[in-house]
Amino acid sequence: MELRLKKIFLPLYVGIFCIFLYLPIIILTMYSFNKGGFPAQWTGASFCWYYELFHSVEIWRAFQNSVTVAISSACLSVLLGLMLVYGAKKMRTKVSYFFYSNILVPDIAIAVGMLSLFSYFMIPLGVITLIIGHTLLGLGFTIPILKARLDELDHRLVEASLDLGASSWYTFRHVVMPFLYPAILVSTLLVMIVSFDDFVISFFCAGSSAQTLSLYVFTMIRSGISPTVNALSTIMLLISSFFVLAISLLQARLAAHDEKIS
Repeated sequence: MELRLKKIFLPLYVGIFCIFLYLPIIILTMYSFNKGGFPAQWTGASFCWYYELFHSVEIWRAFQNSVTVAISSACLSVLLGLMLVYGAKKMRTKVSYFFYSNILVPDIAIAVGMLSLFSYFMIPLGVITLIIGHTLLGLGFTIPILKARLDELDHRLVEASLDLGASSWYTFRHVVMPFLYPAILVSTLLVMIVSFDDFVISFFCAGSSAQTLSLYVFTMIRSGISPTVNALSTIMLLISSFFVLAISLLQARLAAHDEKIS
């Protein structure tokens, strides 16, 4: 009896959970191909909203800003995180733990703090302040990932390289970095996803001269729901799904590589 309940209850629970989770996304994607407006009855399939989307100059400008900010903040977060994690390990300090709080602190607190800092130093808001804000946000993700990977490195490999006459820089390039490559790639993709989807920090740090896709969607919704928003959201969903898939494949390859070594 208990086994029969499990066979019925578990699939039912999973089905309800999946409907609750994915039904809004399915409706959004479906209505991005609706010829009529939104919300409205289905009047036939059409690519008219995608055509309008790809011919909008404002959307392409916002997309370019989002890509620029995402790539720049990901590169800076990984570079600064790598320097901090490796330096802290060599100096045997635990300063990197301070950045773990970036994940726990609400985005609104970080955003208001960044805005206050920029105002205090009279830094004009724009793409540069967006990159700085997203870099700080990204450090909360890159440092734990890089530190966890670096802690798995067998220190005897580093000592063996140094004992054989290699310099510290040569050891770092040819022993430490190859071991960290998977974590660096995962961190880069993760920060790009976070930056691409972020709204709160973008809202406070962008000012009026720069606009990202998330801010553009917010502006469109304030002036009334347009079906173009559905098309834009569907494309953003596809981009985020691509990055999530890439991270999953990298983690699977990393796990297989570690298992092969052990």
